[in-house]
Amino acid sequence: MRTTTLSEFQESLRATGSYRTAEDCRAKRRAKPGWLTTLRYTWGVTRVFPYSAVNQPLGRLTTDSWANACFSSVTTAERLGMEVSIEGFENRRAVEGPVMYLSNHMSMTETILLMPVLHAFGPFSYVAKASLAHLPFLEKAAERMRMVPISRASPREDLVNILRVGTERMTSGESFLIFPQGTRCEVFSRARYSSIGAKLAERAGCPVMPIVVDTRCQPTRKTGLLRKVFKDFGPVDTSRDIRVACGPAIPCGKARDMHAAAFEWMAAKLESWGLPTER
Repeated sequence: MRTTTLSEFQESLRATGSYRTAEDCRAKRRAKPGWLTTLRYTWGVTRVFPYSAVNQPLGRLTTDSWANACFSSVTTAERLGMEVSIEGFENRRAVEGPVMYLSNHMSMTETILLMPVLHAFGPFSYVAKASLAHLPFLEKAAERMRMVPISRASPREDLVNILRVGTERMTSGESFLIFPQGTRCEVFSRARYSSIGAKLAERAGCPVMPIVVDTRCQPTRKTGLLRKVFKDFGPVDTSRDIRVACGPAIPCGKARDMHAAAFEWMAAKLESWGLPTER
């Protein structure tokens, strides 16, 4: 079985706006569910953390090497027999300059998987929970990789910080990624869909680029003894493939209009995949 390379992956996205796992890059049989499959998949998704922790102090952590470590989320899924399909990024290619990426949030997977995808289209910053940056040896690595941490202890302070840092970075030419739901949700709901991304886009004078993901292959643990320690890493279901789609750019305008337009496109796309939404 051949392994897809990061350069092949990103070249496909830039040239065609899409990517789909090739037959010779995917295991012929899907791995059977069980603790070993879950362990293999979880390591593939999270190996970027120890990689960054080791290489940052040695001065070997670069944006390219970081993206390559994140790309393990794709190759691991393929080795387990799953298909990764990405579409619609010709919409991103058509826009020059920074954009505000807004994505739904289903699992830990997209927080890693989207990194090599967006990296193909230029520099970007992203919002993530502060606890990730506070893992051993990762604070400097997270800062270097342009992460903007939020603590969730004080939503108002988080909002002020995101608007301040985000505006600075976007006006300097970086795109920005936010998960408006704030936390992982199985149902894409208007009630939990924050307008912070649209507000930041209006401030920075940038268009909004909506993204949707289907990463139900590894759900969040809800019950059981492992929930407190391994909440992010539920049992992997290799019968579920991974899907990502990017919608048309929403021109910069009033935040409320961009917010509504992004939600409508995202909800409609998820519904076309048979996923639940609450409008």
